[in-house]
Amino acid sequence: MAEAASASVRRASAALATGTLVSRVLGFASAAVLAWAIGPQNPGANAFALANQLPNNIYAIVAAGILSAVLVPQIVRAGLHADGGQVFVNRLVTLGVVVFLAASALATLCAPLLVDLYTVDATSTEGALGGGRALAIAFAYWCLPQIFFYAVYSLLGEVLNAREVFGPFTWAPALNNVVVIATLLVFAWLYGVDPAHQDPASWSGDQIALVAGGATLGIAAQALVLLLFWRRTGLGFRPDFRWRGVGLGGTVRAAGWTFAMIVVTQLAGIVQSRVAFTAGAEDASVAVLRIAWLIFMLPHSIIAVSIATPYFTRMSADARDGDLAGVRADLSSSMRTVGMLVAGSAAALAAAALPFAAVFANAPHEVVGIGGVLLAFLIGLVPFSMVFLMQRAYYALGDTRTPFLFQLVHSGIFVAGALVVAAVAPGPVVAAGIGIVTSIASAAQALVCALLLRRRLGGGGGRRVLTRLGAYLLATIPASAAGVGMLWLLGGLPADGGGFAVSGRVPGMLSVAAIGVVSFAVYLGVLALARVPEVRDAIALVRRRGRGIPPA
Repeated sequence: MAEAASASVRRASAALATGTLVSRVLGFASAAVLAWAIGPQNPGANAFALANQLPNNIYAIVAAGILSAVLVPQIVRAGLHADGGQVFVNRLVTLGVVVFLAASALATLCAPLLVDLYTVDATSTEGALGGGRALAIAFAYWCLPQIFFYAVYSLLGEVLNAREVFGPFTWAPALNNVVVIATLLVFAWLYGVDPAHQDPASWSGDQIALVAGGATLGIAAQALVLLLFWRRTGLGFRPDFRWRGVGLGGTVRAAGWTFAMIVVTQLAGIVQSRVAFTAGAEDASVAVLRIAWLIFMLPHSIIAVSIATPYFTRMSADARDGDLAGVRADLSSSMRTVGMLVAGSAAALAAAALPFAAVFANAPHEVVGIGGVLLAFLIGLVPFSMVFLMQRAYYALGDTRTPFLFQLVHSGIFVAGALVVAAVAPGPVVAAGIGIVTSIASAAQALVCALLLRRRLGGGGGRRVLTRLGAYLLATIPASAAGVGMLWLLGGLPADGGGFAVSGRVPGMLSVAAIGVVSFAVYLGVLALARVPEVRDAIALVRRRGRGIPPA
């Protein structure tokens, strides 16, 4: 039985990873086309980056953490009801749609206030927004309706995940990226490309509508396509406004601490945005931070999220049955597997940071800006993913209060560090300073989270995880060295020297592939020589599938 469950988790993880990989590749293509069309490091690009980030921020406050943290365990428990959870899901979805519509409409009306909240002296022509307050507000009016579609996508996706229909949730963003790429190509064809749109005053109403409206259309497509897969859950749907007496009260109570955690996170996000806008008009700022974070999230999304999602459903079932040993075993297994893959990915990405930056840059100084911010973020990739996994263990146990407490640690350290950056860092390194502070805060949060979780679940498995993580981190040293050597051979040093690796988008992509393969191969080779069991398991799984043999 346990082997069958493990095989099921592996198959689900593989399906999720494949969908996430395709979506992320298209996401990179979308970001590269956006940078080509309007640039990555100028006031016009920063105005759109801010406006397109606002719906994510508001959605996170309204729904994101609540949906991901609370709904899967609640829906799993509702599956034990006589109707299989049908009434619960009907009322939950109905309530969610009503709340999301109201929040989206209110946020859109408040677009000018939100822009001012996330910027510093938005009318000044000296800062990163370059006097582009009016442009940012115009973009925001088009982008903020995304809140509703983000929330619907997450709500439907979490119901599908809880019913073990994992694929559509990770494949749907691919459609979003296709829509966005298409609209950006039309924009470039009609209106030209960077540097034509760097001045905020150069944007017309039609240009604003095409870029920002296309972004919103993509999110709408991403959400609505999930409706095609609803029947796979075994549930029907009928709007039901009778929200009493079906157990939603427990969901709301469980969501309280999660809501508080998200609010704290977003307050820190406001500080980050305002500090980023203290950079100069030609310095790395909000748009560059978004590109670097997109690259940073690639291994986390493909590896950590894909592996954690089916494990989360299984841990929720174990917690429901009072099997703490099962929760502990699943958490240990997921942390060791994710840690191995994420650490190797971080080493490869660090070595390939400059060529990866060249994929999004239109000038040598932009390669340096994007690459520096990415390196700063990558320092904290492993603890970031470990926190994500440990949070899922708490959520499976129905505990949303403790994650709020260790999020306070992260946000407190980040805000203090960001204020120091604002006070002492010159404009060109403000964004990189934000990245370093983020990594420090993630490491501290991971430590606090692990200590608290050990008390909750009891001993057993913790030392094994730490030993493995230590081995993984040591193996990244020769892996990174090999990657940097390949970077040097490809002409990527210095970054502004015009060598092959940083000379353009296509050379950048080819160099990223070469550096990544060399670095990750060395990493796995070192672990294999050290006889780390997780490497042998991964190789055995690949060999079985290569021969057409299903996983055990």
